[in-house]
Amino acid sequence: MKKYFYRLLTKYLSIYIRPENTVIEINPKNEYLGQFLKSSTFKKVFVQPLPGQVEKEDNSLTADYIVLNGNLHYERDIQSFMERIHLMSESYSRILICYYSALWRPLINLATSLRIRTETPEYNWFSPSDLKNFTILSGFEIVNEGQRIIFPVYLPIISNFLNRWIAPLPVFRWFTMVNIAVLRPLHKSQFSDIPSVSIIVPARNEQGNIREIVKKLPKMGVNDELIFVEGNSTDDTWREIQAVQQKYEGQVDIKIAKQDGKGKGDAVRKGFDIASKEILMILDADMTVSPEELTKFYKAIRNNTGEFINGSRLVYPMEQEAMRFFNLMGNKFFAIAFSYVLNQPLKDTLCGTKVISRSNYQNISKNRSYFGNFDPFGDFDLLFGASRIGLKIIEIPITYKARTYGSTNIDRWRHGFILLKMLLFAARKIKFI
Repeated sequence: MKKYFYRLLTKYLSIYIRPENTVIEINPKNEYLGQFLKSSTFKKVFVQPLPGQVEKEDNSLTADYIVLNGNLHYERDIQSFMERIHLMSESYSRILICYYSALWRPLINLATSLRIRTETPEYNWFSPSDLKNFTILSGFEIVNEGQRIIFPVYLPIISNFLNRWIAPLPVFRWFTMVNIAVLRPLHKSQFSDIPSVSIIVPARNEQGNIREIVKKLPKMGVNDELIFVEGNSTDDTWREIQAVQQKYEGQVDIKIAKQDGKGKGDAVRKGFDIASKEILMILDADMTVSPEELTKFYKAIRNNTGEFINGSRLVYPMEQEAMRFFNLMGNKFFAIAFSYVLNQPLKDTLCGTKVISRSNYQNISKNRSYFGNFDPFGDFDLLFGASRIGLKIIEIPITYKARTYGSTNIDRWRHGFILLKMLLFAARKIKFI
C-alpha cells in the first residue's frame, strides 16, 4: 500500500520536477520519494524552526524544488518552520507542500492505531485556507494547488481508474486524500534595478502597421530592443520592416528576421532565440493592443507581482468589430477549460500580449516536448510551460481595438480544433495522469 501511494505521489510531483532539477526533501519520514523521483540531484535535509529572529546559515540548501511531504502535520510552530524554509530558498525556488485532507483524519488515525501505517499520529490538521494564511505570514505565495488520490490502496484497474479519471473531477476532488500546493517565495525581483526588454513582433501581412508600432513603442528599460519577425507575407511587410530599421538606426535598436517555418508560434520562438534582454515581450503587429499598454506589463514583472504576465481582452469594452462573436465564445470556452486544467484562474488565454523573463522562457523551452510541439500561435505552449514550472501567472486587462489595416490571420474553425486538441493533450499530461 505504502509503495503504491508514494509512486502515485511521485508521479504528481513529477509534473513540476524534471530530471535536471535540484531537489531537497525536508525532514523526510522515509526513503520513497528519493527512490522514485527522477532527479539527478536529490538531497535530504533536516531542519528545525528557530525561535525569534532567524538568520540564513547555509547557502548550499538552495534548490529548484523544496519538498515538504506531510511535515507540517507534525510541526508545533508552522509559521516559524516556514520562515526558516523561506530563508533557505531563492527567488526561483518552488516549495511543494503535500498535506492530508481533514476529511481523511478518522481513516488515517484508524490506520495508525491498527499499525497499518508506522508514522505517529499527526499533531496538526489544517485546511487550505489555514495554509494560505501561513504562507502569507512566512513570506510565500501559493501559485497552484490541486487535490489528488481518492483511493490510496492498489487494486488492479480500479485504483488507476479512480485516481486518474475520477479524483480530478469537480465535486469528487473534494473527497481526495492529498493536497499538493506549489509556493513561491516573495523575494525581491530577480532583475537588475532597471531591466531591459526585448519586444518580439511577429508580422505577416502587416505593412501598414510597422511604422506605427515603432512610433508608439514606450521606453521601459535602459537598452530595449525591438525584434520584427516577418512571416511569409504577400504584401510589402518585409520591405517596410527593412525601411523602418534604416530610418530609426541610432534611435531604436531594431533587429529583423524572416521566420523559417509557419505560424505565429514559430515566429515567436525565432524572435525569442534572437532576443538578448532580461525580459521578453510579445506584441501582435495588428495593433489591436496598443504598444503603450506594455508599460503595465513591464511594471508587473519588474515588481515581481507575477512571473508570467498575460493580457486579458475580456474585461474592458472592446471597439466595435474588434472580436467576432464565435471568436469571443471560443475565447471564453478556452479560458474556462484552461482554468480547470491548470488550477489557475484565467480569463483570456488567447490574448497575444504575453511577458516572461528570459531565464524562465529558457526553462520552458528545454521541456517543450512534454506538451508536444503543435501550437500554431505559441500562446498555449507558453501557458502550459509556465504552469508546469510553477510560475505565478497574472492577467492585465487591456483595451482591445479593431484592426485599421489588413485582415486577421486566424482561421477560427481550423485553429480552434487544433487548440482543442492541444487542450485535451495537456489535460492528460497535467490533470488526468
